[in-house]
Amino acid sequence: MSASASTPQAPTKIELLELLAAIGTAQWRDFAAAAARHGLTGNQAKVLDHLRSDPLPMRGLAERLICDASNITGIVDRLEDHGLVRREPSATDRRVKNVTITDEGLETIRRVRAEMQATHSALDTLDTEESATLYALLDRLRPSMERSI
Repeated sequence: MSASASTPQAPTKIELLELLAAIGTAQWRDFAAAAARHGLTGNQAKVLDHLRSDPLPMRGLAERLICDASNITGIVDRLEDHGLVRREPSATDRRVKNVTITDEGLETIRRVRAEMQATHSALDTLDTEESATLYALLDRLRPSMERSI
């Protein structure tokens, strides 16, 4: 057996991108399905997810969801109608409205994340060492990916 036959060939960047895209798409479908079980669209749940750590201005939400600010207004209106978020004036600029998640919104997005069965099942196939390795690799990619957006 030659040395090249026993050494696995590294995947190309295109192969890695295709795999990341496929996993991302499957995770998004699972997320949207779990959100729907709570009466939310995928984008409504995504807004809640972005608000888990800190309030964001409407423009900031539009940038994170890569959509027009007018779309965010409709999404936030519906979330506010259900008591999942509230709008608050910015402390530094009263023209800016920050969107803050409510306790009910936090509980809802926690349940959505917990109910992502396809994603949880896929991750359950990894042992502790594999999970730690995957986390470390993705964590290493994240800063440069977020910086380039």
